Amino acid sequence: MRLLIAGGGTGGHIYPALAVARSLREAETRDGGPPELGWIGGRRGLETQLVPPAGIPLRRLMLRSLRTVDLNVHTVADPIRLAASVPQAAAILARERPAAIFTTGGYVAVPVLMAAAPLRIPVVLWDGNVIPGRAVRVTARLADVITVSYEATCQALASAAGDAPCYVTGTPIRDVRAIDREAARVQLDVPAGERVMLIFGGSQAVRRFNAAVAGALPQLVAKATVIHVAGQDGYAAALAGREALPEPVRGRYRPYPFLRDEMLPALAAADLVVGRAGSSTLAEATAFGLPLVVVPYPHAAGHQKANARELVEAGAARVIDDEAFDAAALLDAATLLDDAAAHLEMSAAARSLGRPGAADAVARLVLAAAERRPLPEPETIERLSRGVAA
Repeated sequence: MRLLIAGGGTGGHIYPALAVARSLREAETRDGGPPELGWIGGRRGLETQLVPPAGIPLRRLMLRSLRTVDLNVHTVADPIRLAASVPQAAAILARERPAAIFTTGGYVAVPVLMAAAPLRIPVVLWDGNVIPGRAVRVTARLADVITVSYEATCQALASAAGDAPCYVTGTPIRDVRAIDREAARVQLDVPAGERVMLIFGGSQAVRRFNAAVAGALPQLVAKATVIHVAGQDGYAAALAGREALPEPVRGRYRPYPFLRDEMLPALAAADLVVGRAGSSTLAEATAFGLPLVVVPYPHAAGHQKANARELVEAGAARVIDDEAFDAAALLDAATLLDDAAAHLEMSAAARSLGRPGAADAVARLVLAAAERRPLPEPETIERLSRGVAA
């Protein structure tokens, strides 16, 4: 059985799809083995860096999967590229004849789902934001099954999705079930009893985070070990800041240009996360039961603010507006480490939201659609997404 994944652009579209791909590879189809996977992406997005190393063949459409919001020549060129990508996607689908398509929305989904409709290829669409993006709202009517991270998203897509069933699965994430906190701390050389702050700004706009860390660094390392993802462009300055610290506390500041395989151990070792409000960030933190201080990315059309609001209302997070996030705000956020009662309460709230089995739940739906079987009951998907065998 052949399945295709359509997604690209930022990590928020790619990492959940990779998590579902992992679950699909561990599943068994009616053919007696795991499905064969392929991936359709675009130009300029992170899929070029992340998908081939995962061992999945990548085909790229003409469109740009990661677009800018500025008015420039691409404002005119992008619709042309989109139109040209529809027959390109149709040719790929006609040649590959996948049993089903799984997509994480975004610009790439538009031509792929338009091409899939006349071929009657089943489509499972996932969206991780409370407020669906434009591409998801446009393509929801072309999906056979919709999966989402928040109940409110099902309601928002009700008119666009028509009769397509909508399941709340949570955000597909990497498998956290085998990650042990103490083993992660040993791996990262964190002393026993040491408190750990994990600070990262996602794949976009980390400069504000880096400036806040730089301004607060001496006080932060007096309180905790700081694991800081500074981005490639900010890494040299972060290293310079580390060298400027007094030698006895220098080892408490751990800057990285990025974290990939080390991200799960960093989350497992952490006591507090400070980050953006992307769906994957929130999902992985809640899977570990971590309190969050979130700084929604201001150029995400309100998506991240709405995502953050869900966690705040549940008692799992505090929010700082992007324009207010500076060294003083970061130091104030760190005071949560000193409030044992509030930290415990937020940790329990975060854990109650966690859906560590989301990738398995989505994979179950993709396989059912591909094999034209009846879809699982919502209660089955709920249990599976929560990590309960179903």
